Amino acid sequence: MITFRFRDFGEHLGTRQLGEKVREQLWPLLQGEEKVCLDFEGVDVVSNSFADECLAKLLLSMSLDELKQHTTFIHLNDFARKNIALALKRRQQSLAVA
Repeated sequence: MITFRFRDFGEHLGTRQLGEKVREQLWPLLQGEEKVCLDFEGVDVVSNSFADECLAKLLLSMSLDELKQHTTFIHLNDFARKNIALALKRRQQSLAVA
């Protein structure tokens, strides 16, 4: 298992620009055979914008089931967990309509 540490990008993950940068580094890892552990230890804030840009936009290239198969989330606080879940849900709904 590969560990991807979001803390390396800061304690407050808030902008779409940062989300895009992080997604670009995360995406190649998701293409491999190993499962990727998304570690949020030391991260206090994950904004909805960051969550959408970094994680939910992955649904443009893979299904939610594939994302779940390739990743596991650890050390998420309640605020981050809710924003990530909401971003994934909204993105999935927008793709279902399209």
